[in-house]
Amino acid sequence: MSLRACLVPLAALVAGCSATGSGLRWDLEPDRSLALFRGGEEVWRLCVHDARPKPCFHPLALPGGKVLTIDAPKDHVWHHGLWFCWKLIDGVNYWEPEADGRPAGRTSWRATALEPRDDGSAHIVLALEYGPRDAAPVLRETRVLEVTAPAADGSFAIDHDGSFRAPAACELGRTPPPGEAGGQVNGGYAGLAVRLVNLNAREVVSTDGPVAWNASDRARCVAAGFDYGGVLDGFACGIAVLDHPANPRAPSAWYAVRTGAMSFFNAALLVPGVILLGEGDELRLRYRVIVHPGRWDAARLQQAVAEYAAEIRP
Repeated sequence: MSLRACLVPLAALVAGCSATGSGLRWDLEPDRSLALFRGGEEVWRLCVHDARPKPCFHPLALPGGKVLTIDAPKDHVWHHGLWFCWKLIDGVNYWEPEADGRPAGRTSWRATALEPRDDGSAHIVLALEYGPRDAAPVLRETRVLEVTAPAADGSFAIDHDGSFRAPAACELGRTPPPGEAGGQVNGGYAGLAVRLVNLNAREVVSTDGPVAWNASDRARCVAAGFDYGGVLDGFACGIAVLDHPANPRAPSAWYAVRTGAMSFFNAALLVPGVILLGEGDELRLRYRVIVHPGRWDAARLQQAVAEYAAEIRP
């Protein structure tokens, strides 16, 4: 899983990459991470080192040191800021760890492109493989990440584009959600997920309007976009995720948690059911993640979805 061969040759490039007069600078830790700083504050960091069982973004932050994500909290040490993870592939768990701290399903990766730009945007490509430990991969992914430069208000976006290919037939599965045989209150999670710090006055909204929390402090809906917002040190903020209209099962199912310990949400592709891939089948999943100040309502989310759709390329 080592990235040394990929990252070390880029060290000189990244170290010298800055946006003159903008207060932006790049930080590269070979084999570990790429991060953007503005005015001495960390805006975001992509972690690609072996200390985590999958690549992730943490922190995602707004001006004033407002860090919106949390990494490896004690209650769920397998939660890592913004990350992507399948739950089950052919019944093997890639989400929760075993006693040794690693999932039974192995995720491995290497960077094939890491291109920070002077304006504070970045282009990143990762090649990933999924398979049981000490076994051949059962799924391969090419992940393209396009990160925008921070706007004047500190907001920025991450376009997450994952193309999966199955070398042989496989099943993408999950814990059954409520309403199915053996359904669990937390069932259905898998895919792109966000673990936020525990904001005050937490609310979730979709492109169809506010989404109600149930008696278990869970929220579920189906919509083109979803926003999880609240107040952090007196500052209103949130993270929105937009579903690409060409994604399988679009508009997406969403699953969110608001408990005393957890602020979490997930573009829960598998809530409607498992996905069966045949040999050579391909699956492409695209999302836009927006870190923003202020409270977003349905109208603002609809605007973001319309802007995303207008920019969509094949």
